[in-house]
Amino acid sequence: MDNSGGIQASLSGRYAKALFELASDNKAIESVGQSLGGLSAALAASPELAAMTVNPLLSRDAGGKSIAAVAASMKLDALTTKFLGVLAQNRRLGELANIIRAFEALASAHRGEATAEVTSAHPLDAAQVTALKEKLKAKVGREVAIAQKVDPALLGGLIVKIGSQMIDSSIKTRLNTLATAMKG
Repeated sequence: MDNSGGIQASLSGRYAKALFELASDNKAIESVGQSLGGLSAALAASPELAAMTVNPLLSRDAGGKSIAAVAASMKLDALTTKFLGVLAQNRRLGELANIIRAFEALASAHRGEATAEVTSAHPLDAAQVTALKEKLKAKVGREVAIAQKVDPALLGGLIVKIGSQMIDSSIKTRLNTLATAMKG
């Protein structure tokens, strides 16, 4: 299965593909995906963790020990923990967010899902995510995995990207459109 043509072109894509293949060989795609999902949430919630991953002054050993401590405290699976150690040794922890996104895209494609990147002004609750998944499933014709982002600058509404399609119903875009129309 080679559905990673665009993903493999980037550095983070190559790491994600390598992790996906290891997870597939070990029948651990779901557990690695859950670990990466938790790690992604931790990166978003902790500015200190995010800063640690991109700190150029952190040595390979210190980065490895730090990320190993984070993995142990989060109880990440063994494959993800080893992978994080490799990233630290190769000084690629700064690519972690991109690697997680690429891995999620590979895992979704493996499950036959489409991946939708949804940006909202506020975090969506479970009912909203479920309703959005149903609407997108009707539009796309297959299951949809949602990767959420929050951008308060949108003011309200959503921006949904599925592949090359983008649906922008944000208030920010509507206000910008209105301002442009008023300028004449």
